[in-house]
Amino acid sequence: MLLIVRNQTYEKLYFFSPDGDKQWTGTCLPASSSKRVTLAARRLQISRVSEPEKASMAVAVVSIPRSLCAWKPLPGLDSSPWLAYYRRSAGKRCYLVVMPRRDPSCFLKSIPDTVPLSSLMLPGTHETMALYGWPISQCQSVTLGAQLNSGIRVIDIRLAINGNRLISFHGIVSQYTAFSDVLHQLHAFLTAPSTCSETVVVSIKQEDDDTRRFPQLVREEIMKSPGGLDMWYLEDRIPNLGEVRGKAVMFSRFGGDGWTGGAVGIHPPVWPDSARLGFTWDCKGTIIRVQDWYNHLSFLSIPEKVEASTEILVAPEDFPSLLSISFLSASSLPFALPPLVALGLGWPNLKLGFEGVNSRVGRWLVERLTGTTPGLERNNDAGPRIRGWALMDFSHDPASLIPLFIECNFRGRKAGEEGWI
Repeated sequence: MLLIVRNQTYEKLYFFSPDGDKQWTGTCLPASSSKRVTLAARRLQISRVSEPEKASMAVAVVSIPRSLCAWKPLPGLDSSPWLAYYRRSAGKRCYLVVMPRRDPSCFLKSIPDTVPLSSLMLPGTHETMALYGWPISQCQSVTLGAQLNSGIRVIDIRLAINGNRLISFHGIVSQYTAFSDVLHQLHAFLTAPSTCSETVVVSIKQEDDDTRRFPQLVREEIMKSPGGLDMWYLEDRIPNLGEVRGKAVMFSRFGGDGWTGGAVGIHPPVWPDSARLGFTWDCKGTIIRVQDWYNHLSFLSIPEKVEASTEILVAPEDFPSLLSISFLSASSLPFALPPLVALGLGWPNLKLGFEGVNSRVGRWLVERLTGTTPGLERNNDAGPRIRGWALMDFSHDPASLIPLFIECNFRGRKAGEEGWI
């Protein structure tokens, strides 16, 4: 088979394939290069050294799939310093893309302090604590701690008053976790030696109608929690990364009664419900644009949803003070429930079912990162500028989606731009 191999790491790699006679045919690819390789078998060995028999621990072996899948991560590299993705284009070209493996629990450690949060690609979860009520209310499948360690850096906390404390809710459905438990988990993550380099944007939305008590309870519970108010960035502007390492960044979707100066943290003045074309506002000189169209009549709107949610993440080079917030989530009864929209149904590669948002976005990211997007000129060597905050339902399915978002932070960078040094 003919395979286009693309080395998107920062090192020279060697690729070997067996020729059927216990011999290995090899090719060398410098960093950020690609080459057509003819395989006699569907196995490929990846190494840092030029001779496979001397490769020792520097070797990973991947199997090229026979399926008709549009893209998929390849197993076999768990202990290697690389990730590999297979992509099959509409023109039936087959690609193997090798990328560096990054530690998702502390990936912000490798980014300069001078980069503003608006110039990062931060993976996030919509309805972060919605772990119950499948298939109507549930939007996530793993706990907050697991989300943070997997690379999630924007969380969507929705709360309602229950007695004298705040509890996670999705609409009118309780998700049982107390706000105080969320605060303890955030503090543990942001103060741990291995992850204190990180920051987490915390969107807090009110799910009840007591506008007087709600902001007061939020403040009281934060003050009583480990770290207190000192652990929070509370200004209404977009900070640089260095200002907020080890801190939670408040993004308030509630009124500011009881807080000094009214609204607290980054605070949108309005939030139109399910605005199909999105909306924008000016946050102290940074234009914030939001795509949160969620009320779909059915799963037939998934392609349109994906197009709207991904286009907003492509950063224009001539507009540096811009933050894009994209919700990849959608929900509507009865034909667009959260699991159906996010995960799809059946076997779409065999035309038996439909592909969900998460898989489609993963394919879009692979195409963009490899310069194989249909109808677009190939990307320059630096790669595309994909920037913003992307909030997903069922963020761990597929598990390979978050690493693709993380990789965007290291592509399209030029010294002296976007705070990069």
